[in-house]
Amino acid sequence: MPVKAKPASRAGKVAKKTMTPATKNNTLKLKFDTSWTYAPAPESKSAAIINKQYDLFIDGKWQKPLSKTFIDTINPATEEKLSEVAVANEADVNKAVVAARNAYEKVWKKIPAKERAKYIFRIARMVQEKARELSIIETLDGGKPIRESRDFDVPTAANHFFYYAGWADKLEYAFPNRKTAPLGVVGQIAPWNFPLLMAAWKIAPALATGNTVVFKPSKTTPLTALKLAEIIEEADLPPGVVNILSGVGSTGDAIVRHPDVNKIAFTGSTEVGKMIQRAIAGTEKKLTLELGGKAANIIFEDAPIDQAVEGVINGIFFNQGHVCCAGSRLYVQESIAKTVIRKLKDRLESLIVGDPLDKNTDIGAINSRQQLETILEYIEIGKKEGAEMYQSSCNLPKKGFFCKPTLFTNVAQSNRIAQEEIFGPVLAILTFRTDDEVIEKANNTPYGLSAGVWTDKGSKVFNMTKRLRAGVVWANTFNKFDPTSPFGGYKESGFGREGGLHGLLPYLSLKG
Repeated sequence: MPVKAKPASRAGKVAKKTMTPATKNNTLKLKFDTSWTYAPAPESKSAAIINKQYDLFIDGKWQKPLSKTFIDTINPATEEKLSEVAVANEADVNKAVVAARNAYEKVWKKIPAKERAKYIFRIARMVQEKARELSIIETLDGGKPIRESRDFDVPTAANHFFYYAGWADKLEYAFPNRKTAPLGVVGQIAPWNFPLLMAAWKIAPALATGNTVVFKPSKTTPLTALKLAEIIEEADLPPGVVNILSGVGSTGDAIVRHPDVNKIAFTGSTEVGKMIQRAIAGTEKKLTLELGGKAANIIFEDAPIDQAVEGVINGIFFNQGHVCCAGSRLYVQESIAKTVIRKLKDRLESLIVGDPLDKNTDIGAINSRQQLETILEYIEIGKKEGAEMYQSSCNLPKKGFFCKPTLFTNVAQSNRIAQEEIFGPVLAILTFRTDDEVIEKANNTPYGLSAGVWTDKGSKVFNMTKRLRAGVVWANTFNKFDPTSPFGGYKESGFGREGGLHGLLPYLSLKG
């Protein structure tokens, strides 16, 4: 329940519509009373245990890095140090790959599939049991609101382990009349926006198909992956089956270039994805890439407008735009553009920006100072390009890396804010008149990861999904994920799929 309080910098103001007396033409005007705020509802940090220092998880044991180097990981909402984590160098990577190869040859590929499934089920259950602790660590380390970590990231990560555990002994049904075989050692590199979920996306199908893993989390959000290593250790997974190495760019490069790694799975920027392609060219390594995106969210005049507006808010602002599939380009049919823009501006005023651990918070902290600077640079670019900027009037905390939710109108198709991935709470709004026009505009980008369509007509949905060059197209919703559904892109958004039955294929050799 909202309580009367003075506006505080820890949270944005909650807008309350009130009626003014009747005007001359007997209509009622709406105005916003912004004197209401929610009482603080912070999640307790005491439920999470974060070690002061983390070593490397290699061959089932925590080992000091041969590099003898550690880096700090900080809370982006407070700029306070959370822990320091080891940096794996080339020698550390080699040690992990050797451990993974030994585990693969001597243990993992020989274990019956139903026994592999039991280990994966055990990990899934333990992730569920530690869900509160994992969600707190995810929020502390990455800056995302606790509601997102608690209600989406952690449960979906557990669900991926459950789902792929179920496939482990059913591969003959997944690929009928084909003989399946694991690849061997797989190297996996994850980004900072969904640290635990990305680990589950990658590790679960690799284990279910009989491979062993060398996994590297992002240097800025490694803590939930390292907590997952503790879970794997507690689950008694055979030593060397999963190795988790924190580190920097050179760590990932060493994994990519190691001659005894059979497959690379990378999620991150398009630029790095291209570097990986060049690095493994001429080798027999399999590769899947899930790269950048500039998703188009399309609202037709017959759409349920309020539902669409909320979908747009969910698609770009609730996750701070930290999703590669964030709907950062909004195309609105001209006849309803003014209405949609007005509703979006009103909704921005109601979003609460502040402490990510507060359960009232809608928009938390940006992951790092560097990423915040990039977002602010793009906002300046948008203004210089002539677009009209609107930002929430909320107060930002004095410490930490925060950005006001921002939208731009009068955006041209050629503007950089409409073409390039910003990875922040910044929405570019464009208009269209016809189906053909919006298809051409939506596809006119180097990316092809995802899109959204809002309309009351099923025939229009099918027409749009058939013509949009995007790996995932949502209809009358946005950013909905399920372990049973494949996810991936076209063009510079990468290739290969993660999730669903399709997510098994990159980790298998098929014969027959």
